[in-house]
Amino acid sequence: MADVTSVTMDKIVSLAKRRGFVFQSSEIYGGQGGAWDYGPLGVELKNNIKRAWWRTNVLERADMVGLDAAILMHPRAWEASGHVGHFTDPMVDCRECKRRYRTDDPSLDGKLEVCPDCGARGSFTEPRQFNLMFKTFVGPVEEDAAQVYLRPETAQGIFVNFSNVVTAMRRKLPFGIAQVGKAFRNEITPGNFTFRSREFEQMEIEFFVKPGTDEEWHRRWIEDRLRWYADLGMDPARLKLRPHDQDELSHYSKGTTDVEYLFPMGWSELEGVANRTDFDLKQHSEFSGGKLTYFDEESGEHIVPYVIEPSAGADRATLAFLIDSYQEEEVPAGADKRELRTVLKLHPELAPVKAAVLPLSRNEKLLPTGQEVYTLLRAGLRDCLVQYDDAQSIGRRYRRQDEIGTPYCVTVDFETLEDRAVTVRDRDSMTQERVPIAELTAALREKLGR
Repeated sequence: MADVTSVTMDKIVSLAKRRGFVFQSSEIYGGQGGAWDYGPLGVELKNNIKRAWWRTNVLERADMVGLDAAILMHPRAWEASGHVGHFTDPMVDCRECKRRYRTDDPSLDGKLEVCPDCGARGSFTEPRQFNLMFKTFVGPVEEDAAQVYLRPETAQGIFVNFSNVVTAMRRKLPFGIAQVGKAFRNEITPGNFTFRSREFEQMEIEFFVKPGTDEEWHRRWIEDRLRWYADLGMDPARLKLRPHDQDELSHYSKGTTDVEYLFPMGWSELEGVANRTDFDLKQHSEFSGGKLTYFDEESGEHIVPYVIEPSAGADRATLAFLIDSYQEEEVPAGADKRELRTVLKLHPELAPVKAAVLPLSRNEKLLPTGQEVYTLLRAGLRDCLVQYDDAQSIGRRYRRQDEIGTPYCVTVDFETLEDRAVTVRDRDSMTQERVPIAELTAALREKLGR
């Protein structure tokens, strides 16, 4: 991998827009701050990350089930969870330029003296608490009784369905409930591209265990979640674990450890793994009047399980995999010449496009065979995105596929018309091999691990 210091956020933002990964939301209207649109390749990359997460944590485990809870919940749920009373950030405004900051904004450097935006001194208002939840109304009348919130996290939808899942699925402790879904936070200062935004997607697990076994399960989940990123090709040197200090723990947490990644702006959180104890189930039981306990057949007692919560951001993971795979390298470009190649060395499982069919040219003799190979791969790799590209020189098309992370390019040339074989080019090594068309689908499936 390239030295992280050479990968700037500006390069990632430029590539993301140019190649159709991420666009600014409502850009033609001047943009909507803190919101982003995933383009044709970005949605494939993000979906591949979510699918990899779901397969590892749900499909490949016997102790996990899935859920897709509603975004709009009863407002009392957010009182029980503590979000109404505690989900706040301290905020200040500059009286001169009206720019708004969190008091822990790194640009303030811990001081409230000089506005980084306009340079005014002593212009900040007194800090005040700002609730991060978006409010809306259910029904035609905008009144307090009709007020609801866009969920700031997906976790509470799991907790309120605990008894439903236990009854419907006949689960035994320990077991988990996983969910992937949108969440919304009215961030004061979104920034660093998609790292911090107001609309984002979470990949969360609530893993229910017997009290007394929680610390061991917490340790195991921390190790599992760190390993998941490395298994998908992320550089282990850019990953680390950071346990929270006591004074920064959330009100529900017995202990939390973050999986951090070395982004261009420094070490920042990818995922948090928290021991939430029995706080959430007890709170929802108290506020709803419902019974959220588990009957332990061994002891004959009703117990309130403890909860281990691995909570990852799908958007942050997508950004981190983009950054981690980005590489610029010099490669041969003819006689005694070299050129700079930009390549995304994404794990094949995550790559948006798995293979590209590239006729050597637009010569009319090559095009029928090129379309034949393209149709063959689309049918044979039904769960993969395959592209066909015959515009510009073959060298430029290779570079275009390198820049979007396509693992394999399949070239149809004039020899193909004679020997019914194509050239398969490997993205990372740039080595090439001839493969008979009849064996191409099987060969690519093997290379892609499918």
